[in-house]
Amino acid sequence: MPEVARDKNTVHSLPEANPPADTPQSRKSFYSTEYSHPAPRLENSSRELAPDPELPWFRINWEIKALVPIAFVLLGGMLLFLLATLSWRDPERHMVLLVAGVGAVAICGALLVVLTYTVQRPMVELQQKIAQLGSGDLTASVSFAHRNDEIGDLGRNFNQMVQQLRESRVEIERLHRTQMSRAEHFATLGEMATGLAHEIRNPLAGIAGVIEIISRDLPSTSPARAVVKDVRQEINRINHIVTDLLHTARPHPPKVGKSDLNTTVEHAVMLGRQQGLSKGIEIALHKDPSLPEIEHDSDQIHQVLLNLLLNSIQATDQGGKIVVTMERQPSTAVIEVTDNGRGITPEHLPNIFRPFFTTKGEGTGLGLSLARRIVEEHQGRIDVTSTVGEGTTFAVVLPLQRAAMQPVIS
Repeated sequence: MPEVARDKNTVHSLPEANPPADTPQSRKSFYSTEYSHPAPRLENSSRELAPDPELPWFRINWEIKALVPIAFVLLGGMLLFLLATLSWRDPERHMVLLVAGVGAVAICGALLVVLTYTVQRPMVELQQKIAQLGSGDLTASVSFAHRNDEIGDLGRNFNQMVQQLRESRVEIERLHRTQMSRAEHFATLGEMATGLAHEIRNPLAGIAGVIEIISRDLPSTSPARAVVKDVRQEINRINHIVTDLLHTARPHPPKVGKSDLNTTVEHAVMLGRQQGLSKGIEIALHKDPSLPEIEHDSDQIHQVLLNLLLNSIQATDQGGKIVVTMERQPSTAVIEVTDNGRGITPEHLPNIFRPFFTTKGEGTGLGLSLARRIVEEHQGRIDVTSTVGEGTTFAVVLPLQRAAMQPVIS
């Protein structure tokens, strides 16, 4: 039975999505809805950084740090020179010591001046440019990038980083405009889909009523009864498509409450078994008695599990087997739906949660998209592991304790 590639203690580890083609498991692939989102945008980037608690409460200027070892060396040299000149006469000895002291002071002063011009001024400029960059001004650049030393390397790297940030911001703004345009487009399509769904449902209900009346008036031996049965199936199919379209265009937030997840899954498995009887597919359920009651919308999670079971039934040949396993982990509850069906190819796996994407001729491509939205609204994720020709495992990961929703910082 294929398993989701995750550690018992480290659930959020990211397995390799597509192994190299020359490996023995080149047709095995993994996908998780947790890693399909872009990184969150950082707000208020110009805010001051919080002080590091590990830093000391006092600061020593770099000049003192640079001159202290030099001063100790010079002082040690003067002490040695003092001991070496004990046998000299006092006037000559005092004169030599005076010259040595003045020389030591001159050396320290010269070093301080050199360090100030070669190190301090570039560092002060770099600090100012970093503050300018932190305020959002991406035109900042340092003037010491032309130097042919380590300080120059630092300046060139800084300017190159700022250039990359400028290019990245331009690209992000372009993508943001594109996403906003797509969002407006999808919002318009959603309104149109909602209106069309309602317009289709009303005459569809009338057609279904007429077909029911006709079927009652037909003789039991009439061959038209087979046609009426097909019409009923098509009406149910259209109604299913319209319902999915309404749920996609007008999602409802989950009604969260503490309840037994084992019971929710068991009800979904019970309905799934009725669907699998026609193909002779066995559906086994392994519950976890240690699983506590968790906050979830039982109706929506039931819908998710039933959708996954129906997908597994359609992907499994006659006589196959589907195993539903529940497992408690340190901070999550995991529901695995594993089949030994045809599997999903690696090139199709990243697209299965996209709306209207389907490889089945009769499918709408909305089921997994709805399942993903429901699970993410429960602060969870769906992991998928599939091997072509061996089967697929869908793992619904839900938190045992929902996190409090934080307000968005603007």
